[in-house]
Amino acid sequence: MWEIKEHRGLKKATRHLPPNVLRKYELWKSIVFRHGPEKLREFHGFQDEKLKGDRAGQRSSRLSLQYRVIYQVEREIVTVYVIEITPHHY
Repeated sequence: MWEIKEHRGLKKATRHLPPNVLRKYELWKSIVFRHGPEKLREFHGFQDEKLKGDRAGQRSSRLSLQYRVIYQVEREIVTVYVIEITPHHY
């Protein structure tokens, strides 16, 4: 079992998300809580990938074509920190 900690501003941000993105985020949390972030790579729709540049050490998963969840994994204490859910700008 993994522990998921969310950034304090995330509750406010989730109120403005489309319902389908919110449902996918809840599914994402369920998978990570039960199996860990490695299991996300088995689901093609999440497109889990590590980030570069200023966000080195963080990962992102796709919730829709536009929205991503940005998170960081702490292995020592088996914790996933959800930093933000952002719309992707093309």
